[in-house]
Amino acid sequence: MDNIVYLIFRRMRRPLITLVLVYALSILGLVLIPGQDDAGNPWHMDFFHAFYFVSYMSTTIGFGEIPYAFNDAQRLWVTVSMYAGVIAWLYAIGTILALVQDKTFQRAIEESRLAKQIRSLKEPFFLVCGYGETGSALVKGLTEAGQHAVVIEINEQRSNAIRLESLRDYVPTLHGDAQKPVLLQEAGLQHPLCQAVVAVTNDNKANLKIAITSKLLHPDIRVICRADSRDIEKNMASFGTDFIIDPFDTFANYLSIAIKAPCLYLLQSWLFSGAEHALLHDPIYPPKQKHWIICGYGRFGKALYERLKKSDIEVIVIEATPEITGEPPEGVVRGRGTEANTLLQAKAESASGLIAGTDDDANNLSIVVTARELNPNLFFILRQNHSDNSAIINAVNADMVMQPSKIIAGKINARLTTPMLSEFMSMANKQENEWACELVSRISALVGHRAPLIEEINIDCSHASAVYEILNQGGRVILKDLLRHPWKRRVNLKIIALMIKRQNQNILLPGDDTELEIHDRILFCAENHSLSRLYWNLQNENILSYARLGRVEKHGWLWSKFSKKT
Repeated sequence: MDNIVYLIFRRMRRPLITLVLVYALSILGLVLIPGQDDAGNPWHMDFFHAFYFVSYMSTTIGFGEIPYAFNDAQRLWVTVSMYAGVIAWLYAIGTILALVQDKTFQRAIEESRLAKQIRSLKEPFFLVCGYGETGSALVKGLTEAGQHAVVIEINEQRSNAIRLESLRDYVPTLHGDAQKPVLLQEAGLQHPLCQAVVAVTNDNKANLKIAITSKLLHPDIRVICRADSRDIEKNMASFGTDFIIDPFDTFANYLSIAIKAPCLYLLQSWLFSGAEHALLHDPIYPPKQKHWIICGYGRFGKALYERLKKSDIEVIVIEATPEITGEPPEGVVRGRGTEANTLLQAKAESASGLIAGTDDDANNLSIVVTARELNPNLFFILRQNHSDNSAIINAVNADMVMQPSKIIAGKINARLTTPMLSEFMSMANKQENEWACELVSRISALVGHRAPLIEEINIDCSHASAVYEILNQGGRVILKDLLRHPWKRRVNLKIIALMIKRQNQNILLPGDDTELEIHDRILFCAENHSLSRLYWNLQNENILSYARLGRVEKHGWLWSKFSKKT
């Protein structure tokens, strides 16, 4: 609001001074010029009548000469004052119209309006800084999960585009640089309902500044950042950033898991799919018998090179500018990989896998097409830099596609909406591949070809009132009671309890006879319809009683009266 007042006074200073001077001189002239009353006696107009006359004269209303008819001197002065007043008003009105059309003023008005809306928010929300490919995917995932978000975006076109998005909920969007503390505060950084700050701009330094500012102005808030530089990651960590995501290291870790434990990778891709009606991915089996080729030795290429070498796989690197990116100890094949002779130097005809990992989608597509002509049996990993190229990327039919924005958005979305899922996967990564294969089979049997829904339930009076009431009275509820059909108790719901978090204890894949306790947090994997029926068991005492005991213990007043009469 201060900015708006400042802009108005800065732009209206001269017009207002002009109006004041014209009014003052006009009034002074009418007061000083002598006139005559009806009897012909000398008379001077007082300041009140002079101000009244100049006011309706300047606005061209024209009530006439008051309180007596003017003489020629007064009429001459009125004529001069009248034209001066009209010119002054035209000058002021023109300046006002120019101010209203000024983009800076319009932006200030919009910011003030949005800041007022954010201050009046009554539900928890997440502050997302950056609405590029990652930010848009993240906001869409949050709104589809029933969460609220506020966005800061420096690019005006992208900040305006959010209004055209088919989002489930209205998302207030501030246009500006999220590195500025004032803008973060206007966006709700210090709002009591702000749950977390997410910095996913395409600038590492900007994300670092956002993380530092957020932690200094609101030390208790969660801060999640994107970073693809080791130095930036260390700097963020030193300021207490809660969660830092490097898309290149993350995908390299996925590939390592896929090589060592394919079922574990498949489980991870299913649970982190994020889309309610997405199709389940087929299992993939990256080969490790022969050597691999990496085209592009930037940040992505280096991350994959390290993981492949740890898996005892021979790697040949193709790089066009090794003097800039550096090169591995074994050296590089100089080139882009789009030429057949470069791929032949890297022994593409006898390789088992190829990674097209440059920062240019056209080059990556060319690499895959050229390499497939030389060796159609290669396992292809393709880096997709821009989501707009999805159609042509899908047409190539690579075995794995690495899209940084999708990886980051998926991990952050899971972290914000279902925090237990990340904890579950950390424990699952320590299990054997056979354990993961068995769980994948169980999930597939439950949900068919569609991705499962992941839900985190707290056993408390708000989210599971029926269960809480029984446990609070010393009763006993086991996990199996919740997994019965609310109207056909002999039928089990299509739900798997993945983990129970109890104080400092995590129970992985708890058994059906596990007794529940107050404040337990349960991570469920479910088919869509079964999840809605689970809530009946959690919230309705009569239905839970039927699921547990096969009968309804508590009845309403009308049923009790009817039972006594019968």
